[in-house]
Amino acid sequence: MKLNEFIKKLVQNYMLIFASIIIVLTILRQFFYPDMPFDLKSIYIIMGFSFISALVGFILNSSLNISEKNMRIRMAIHFFALETILISLGVIFGLPTSASSILILALEIAVIYVIVRLLSWQNDKKVAEQINEGLKSLKKDMGGEP
Repeated sequence: MKLNEFIKKLVQNYMLIFASIIIVLTILRQFFYPDMPFDLKSIYIIMGFSFISALVGFILNSSLNISEKNMRIRMAIHFFALETILISLGVIFGLPTSASSILILALEIAVIYVIVRLLSWQNDKKVAEQINEGLKSLKKDMGGEP
């Protein structure tokens, strides 16, 4: 993967992760802490966690063609790396204050991970369909079967 493609993917993932965190936290706060506003410090922490999460995405990038099994292994490693890094940072910054809040943080990370993976899969599927349509068109123009 070229550097500019990696940076583009990094920025896309950052925005997707940041938006997902804001949406999940907004919904959760409506149920558990309806009077708690987002302060500037919270936004900066979310931005930092989003950036770190996007950077850890290098685990999934490969310039080699890898098998589906290897990609699933990479996704599992990526997920556990994210859980470990983000929970550790949360503990360092004093965000979770009890074992139950650590479990809630782990659950939030898992939900956001699933949302981001599903949205990325949808985008990749759309790109693959566009490539296939282009190949069909090229094959048709070259006199091959449609």
